Amino acid sequence: MKTIVHVNQHVIKSNRKHDKIDPVLTVKTYKTNDYAHEVEIEGPCRIIYRPDKPLSCGAHVWIETKSAVKTIQK
Repeated sequence: MKTIVHVNQHVIKSNRKHDKIDPVLTVKTYKTNDYAHEVEIEGPCRIIYRPDKPLSCGAHVWIETKSAVKTIQK
């Protein structure tokens, strides 16, 4: 199963503005969206920069992997 990990810049900005520490990493599969402060990718992955064709969420840079991804919360 393909998993996509990206950094949500809107949450980063909101955290700064409101002095919060909400998770900024989004881990997406075809059936879930999980949020984390850290992720551990347990195998090969690739980092993609595609400014001309961003993800539907607006991300221009993301990580794709078929390996297991462990989300870590603070």
